[in-house]
Amino acid sequence: MKKLPALFAAMALLAGCASLPSDAELDQMSARIMRSSFRDQGIAKVDRLDQDFVQAACSGGKAPDEASAARIRAEAAASVKRPADGQYLGDWREGEKLAQSGRGMTWTDASTAPAANGGNCYNCHQIAKEEISYGTIGPSLYHYGRDRGITGSSEPQMRALYEYTWTKLYNAHAFVACSSMPRFGAKGLLDDKQLKHLMALLLDPNSPVNR
Repeated sequence: MKKLPALFAAMALLAGCASLPSDAELDQMSARIMRSSFRDQGIAKVDRLDQDFVQAACSGGKAPDEASAARIRAEAAASVKRPADGQYLGDWREGEKLAQSGRGMTWTDASTAPAANGGNCYNCHQIAKEEISYGTIGPSLYHYGRDRGITGSSEPQMRALYEYTWTKLYNAHAFVACSSMPRFGAKGLLDDKQLKHLMALLLDPNSPVNR
């Protein structure tokens, strides 16, 4: 008879667990809480909380299934637009300025136009040797072009390297479904001119990246 209170307590605990909200319900509750905590201000709107397919598939702490990953890569590859003039390299000096700049897309900025944005590349990568402050989320890009044979390579090899690098900058999800790289070109964060400057920073033999 002494075991009955413990049994009743266990049954009550199980009944309580059965009434807990499901994962879907918890997600909905979290979304409502998030939306109630933010407001439109300046150019930053609450609709930034709306996830597209890529963001939804790559959130939640687990990798997407292969079908979803394949869809992400295919759609990302299809989004890439090559330079209209066929020229891939701009001015590496301007590229370095973009890599150093983390400005853009905040509520204090006046415009969402690409010209108002920086690349913030040093936040995740080592780039020029002279810069000692950089993140390590992404791989080091020091000697990026040099290590890939920008001197002495054939024209087809260089064209392939240009196209690969352009795609990484434009929409890196074409290669890695849940890449941490911003979709600079696909999302209009940077324009073609700015992307060309970053290309030059990585691939111009005279850039500090390749010295």
